[in-house]
Amino acid sequence: MKRLLFVMNSLTVGGAEKALVSLLQEIDYSSYEVDLMLFSHHGLFMNQIPPQVNLLPEPKLYKLFDMPVVKAIVLAMKLGRPDLAIARVQAGFVFRSNHNRAVKEQLTWKYVRKALPKLSTRYDAAIGYLEKSPHYYCIDRVNAAKVVAFIHTDYRFMGMDPLIDRPYFERSSHIFTVSESCVEILHEEFPEFREKISLMYNIVSPKTIKRLAAESSDLPQAGIRLVSVGRLSPPKGFDIAVQACRILVECGHDIRWYVIGDGPERADLERAIGENNLQKHFILSGVKENPYPYVASADIYVQPSRFEGKCIAIDEAKILCKPIVVTRFPSVADQIMHLENGYIASSDPSGIADAVEELIKDPELCRKFSENLASEVPDTAGEMEKFYSVI
Repeated sequence: MKRLLFVMNSLTVGGAEKALVSLLQEIDYSSYEVDLMLFSHHGLFMNQIPPQVNLLPEPKLYKLFDMPVVKAIVLAMKLGRPDLAIARVQAGFVFRSNHNRAVKEQLTWKYVRKALPKLSTRYDAAIGYLEKSPHYYCIDRVNAAKVVAFIHTDYRFMGMDPLIDRPYFERSSHIFTVSESCVEILHEEFPEFREKISLMYNIVSPKTIKRLAAESSDLPQAGIRLVSVGRLSPPKGFDIAVQACRILVECGHDIRWYVIGDGPERADLERAIGENNLQKHFILSGVKENPYPYVASADIYVQPSRFEGKCIAIDEAKILCKPIVVTRFPSVADQIMHLENGYIASSDPSGIADAVEELIKDPELCRKFSENLASEVPDTAGEMEKFYSVI
């Protein structure tokens, strides 16, 4: 029996986190023993870890890099770890001097890794299920015959530094990414690793999603119900959605736009909602352990993202056969065919508002989308075979 290790930052709400849980639920545990390393034991999906998975102890010192610097220094000194106090100061300097969030994580890894344990267990394969730190951990801190990396985003759009990743990619056995366009981008950025880069779609379970969607939601019946799911952060484009909602309301549409999720942009979004008098029309519903009844209750599902790798929320809305409006982010054609199974709008408030208005006025187009989506069947078994063939 082979022994596998999966590594992830945490199981907070996010597409990659949801995809990891779905993959763990599909593994053949008669053939594989599975350990899971989470840098932080928190997140909405913690209770969805399969019982067959051995969750490794939380690395206690990691929290030093997730707290204010002065507090971290004091705690590190109390623990007799002046080296970590110095590393925390150095990491803080990097965070203050760099504006790209992805590059910050890349650059601070050499300091953060000092707070993470080196595992003595010998694994047949270690899987860094997210770009940057989880992948780096598998290379620097794990004894494994193979290391498999997952890149869940548009590498170029994120602005990551290839010079930092190149030595880690060199030492990796295989690199999976989640859409055709993401594969092409990695081939262009790392042509020397072309043979070890391939496509594996995120695992989604239509049966599970439909079962969970049958539960009740508390969405009011009033108005035209739009639903979006995602982290409240700039890449998801909810600031654009607020302005699109304003346009729709000004055009006389009785819109109720519900956003399922939370994140660092909440305060800014609340401010924009208030400034545009949209409190009754654009509702930040927060995190829901089961978002599927809300998506199932929507008249239209909207994904206003600036960029995505492969958006799991779109796949889930497709499984529920909802009329979908998405923005024209680089990888969108991997999931939506314009005017066949969804509407691809320009990535600006007017474009999104125009697309939603067209679907409101054309129920036949909505019906066409739903009927075409009903004929699409995700190939979960095929994706798992790709995974097994590599490990």
